[in-house]
Amino acid sequence: MTKLEALAARAVSEARGATDAAPGIQRVDVEAVNAKASREFYATRKKIYPKLAFGTFRNIKWLVMVVSLGIYYVLPWIRWPRPEGLPDQAFLVDFAHQRIFLGPIEIWPQEFYIITGILVVAALALFLVTALAGRVWCGYACPQTVWTDLMVAIERFWQGDRNARMKLDKEPWRAKKLLLKGLTHTSWMLVGLLTGGALVFYFRDAPTLAQELLTGTAPYIAYLFLGIFAVTTYLLGGIAREQVCTYMCPWPRIQGAMFDGDSLLVTYRGHRGEPRGPHKKGQSWEGRGDCIDCKFCVAVCPVGIDIRDGPQLECIQCALCVDACNEVMHKLGRPRNLISYDTFHKIDAAARGETALLRLVRPRTILYSGMIALVGALTLWAVIGRSTLEVNVLRDRNPLYVELSDGRIRNGYTVKILNKRQEPRDFSLSTKGLDGASLSIVGFETMPENISVPSDDLRQLKVYVTAPGTNSAAGDTVPFDLVVTDRGDNAESINATNFRRPPG
Repeated sequence: MTKLEALAARAVSEARGATDAAPGIQRVDVEAVNAKASREFYATRKKIYPKLAFGTFRNIKWLVMVVSLGIYYVLPWIRWPRPEGLPDQAFLVDFAHQRIFLGPIEIWPQEFYIITGILVVAALALFLVTALAGRVWCGYACPQTVWTDLMVAIERFWQGDRNARMKLDKEPWRAKKLLLKGLTHTSWMLVGLLTGGALVFYFRDAPTLAQELLTGTAPYIAYLFLGIFAVTTYLLGGIAREQVCTYMCPWPRIQGAMFDGDSLLVTYRGHRGEPRGPHKKGQSWEGRGDCIDCKFCVAVCPVGIDIRDGPQLECIQCALCVDACNEVMHKLGRPRNLISYDTFHKIDAAARGETALLRLVRPRTILYSGMIALVGALTLWAVIGRSTLEVNVLRDRNPLYVELSDGRIRNGYTVKILNKRQEPRDFSLSTKGLDGASLSIVGFETMPENISVPSDDLRQLKVYVTAPGTNSAAGDTVPFDLVVTDRGDNAESINATNFRRPPG
């Protein structure tokens, strides 16, 4: 140990001794400090009681909620004529037949790139909307927001508005409170059951499944997922609410990268509202701001924040605070839009007494729009150009060939013909590029002229191709085409394969 280390150790020892000897000095309990820090790290949830707002943005939210829920609940019941054996349902995810029906569009597993294109366009559209107007998707159209709005409306129906709900929660558990709370939670569970029921209808014929669910004859998997969706809707929309948006959803942490100084965000115009404070009737507005610190904007906020504190992670840009503040400004006779959709550039310019233009067209919006147009065009081209016939030819690998008694060589192939039309079709099978070849199909005594394939179905054939084995000049492997021809319109599907012969 060096002299310096010895001095340091002696100083530490003396300090500990002094601490033990001095009655006025309290020793630090490390475990207690760590426990306290851990408790402070996790904040206890404070229940939010959003007050009912009135105004333009609240009406827009009502409209979006009604339209989106209407679409969600009604879509499985829209009928669309399908071939025999398939449910007449316009929108259906048919796992049994491995297809997705979107009205007139029928998507097979090998065409899932169409769904990918649709999802990419939707994601890019969300990026574009976020760059233009912030989290308006979260504030108006997100399923979590829509169902939370519905659950809050149900709670308000049974328990009253903000003050009544706060008062009810403080009351002891008597008959009235039990009744109102029970009716609220029962209504939430009914909404959850309707939500789960509507979702499972997208995976099977809705009228048939509804009857089976009511009579207890539905598959157990239908009851399982109905229960899962019902419970998750009840928990996320009725109980968790804003906690989902703040802690569970990753989008609030991602969308910040898409904002810039020209993005329209719900903003408090501090240059006009400050200094804030109460205002009495007849009092002059000179030397003060328009904000009277009524906290009405906080009372209507579904996530419980104060928009006057600036941009915040929790804000979903629903603009209910705009409606609340405009109502107060109207009563006071002051200009509206103390809180409004605005950009940072315009706010900064107004604070300097200047004006700035709203720039909707800028590099990032041009980029997102161009990508939407490109991916959308490619997806549309894929839908329009999709074939209604697919043929897959797989040559047998064991044995590679068979030598017949007459000297000819036979190769075996598995041919799969997929008819994507909603009508039966007839096909013929032939070869091209293989001299002297003949065809035969297992199950047919002679080569048939018509091979029938039902509508929306796949037919698999075991095909034998027989050719002379004496043409050594052709080599051991001879490429040729197996041609499937539609007897209705003479359209051909040419499939390259090869014919194997013995060496030499």
